[in-house]
Amino acid sequence: MEVGQCDHLLLHRDRAFLSIIFDRPQVRNAMNLEMVHELERVMKAVAASDEIRAVILRGAHGHFCAGGDVKDMVQANERLQQDPNSDPFFELNRAFGRLLCLVDQLPQTVICVLEGSVLGGGFGLVCVSDVAISLANAKFGLPETGLGIPPAQIAPFVVRRIGLTQARYLALVGPWFQGEEALRLGLVHRLAEDRDALKRELDQVLGSLAMRGPQANAVTKRLMHAVGSKPLDDLLDNAAHAFSEAIRGAEGREGTQAFAQKRKPTWAL
Repeated sequence: MEVGQCDHLLLHRDRAFLSIIFDRPQVRNAMNLEMVHELERVMKAVAASDEIRAVILRGAHGHFCAGGDVKDMVQANERLQQDPNSDPFFELNRAFGRLLCLVDQLPQTVICVLEGSVLGGGFGLVCVSDVAISLANAKFGLPETGLGIPPAQIAPFVVRRIGLTQARYLALVGPWFQGEEALRLGLVHRLAEDRDALKRELDQVLGSLAMRGPQANAVTKRLMHAVGSKPLDDLLDNAAHAFSEAIRGAEGREGTQAFAQKRKPTWAL
């Protein structure tokens, strides 16, 4: 899988699992436009790969992601002054929305490993993950309205993750909270008290994923994403077709035979 040079990301592959590590320590891994474009390029390569089963998003230097880099907004304002007919703020904001959609629709399982700051855009990435594992003392929040701006691209994903009532409270009032509350809200799935426990939680998740059919997981994600967008009968028809195709395919045949023969399927890692 070729992704080219990344200046703000560290990539590490272990078997079929790809770790993408945000590496902008001077700003607690806040995302600038270059980092967004790098992530987009990596995610597109992952989506097209049949070698990667899961993507692990995490931050270096003790923080996940502190949101968007305010310097990008300053530069966008400078471009606006040079060309009043342009709209660099729209392009800057919408680029992150495209990234969120790409991560959200990724066929592979997306895991967020959270510590330190999980704010703004970092919070948004958690909302499009399949699995979120957090240190208990990680700090979560949506600080945007305190800056006089809306969490524009993030808001729909926050609502879908934790519901409209809680999303409105977090976005409009802007409280900061830690891992226990994130777990209660359904934002994250598992908590760890320290980094050793965080690693154990991640290893357990990866161990479980190693025993799951990668194509079955991809189809399952696609079916779940369709809930609410199609009539139920159509959705169930599509699901039955997907089931039939899967069980007649190589992965499904091997998985069911392995279960009957009480052995690991050949595609298990």
